[in-house]
Amino acid sequence: GTLVSAVAVSFFIADMELADCLAVGAGFGYYSLSSVLISQIKEAQIGAALAAQLGTIALMANIMREVITLLFAPVICKVFGKLAPISVGGATSMDSTLPAITAACGKELVFISIFHGVLVDFSVPFLVTFFASL
Repeated sequence: GTLVSAVAVSFFIADMELADCLAVGAGFGYYSLSSVLISQIKEAQIGAALAAQLGTIALMANIMREVITLLFAPVICKVFGKLAPISVGGATSMDSTLPAITAACGKELVFISIFHGVLVDFSVPFLVTFFASL
């Protein structure tokens, strides 16, 4: 869902290429790693200033994802179902947003939330590097 949304967003942002939007989206909430990877990889391609700008966009997008999960997990759960807050949390569903997800969705989804977070967490370095290198 995140990568499909990143593709859709790329049509509305004229200054960002599809691969850059996908690299930002592939952070999946793992802001401390994705923003650094994007900045380092893109620096050779587009220069330090633009790479830092793209890294900052990735940082802010992923922080907003975490904050949205923390603040709106109960609403997201009621409107979209019990698995939705886990998806919205992305990589953070195994740690920082786990208490909010558990409170909103129930203790029976803790294992799924942790498993999802670990799986997404391990995919971030590979996907961000892939999309940022395009």
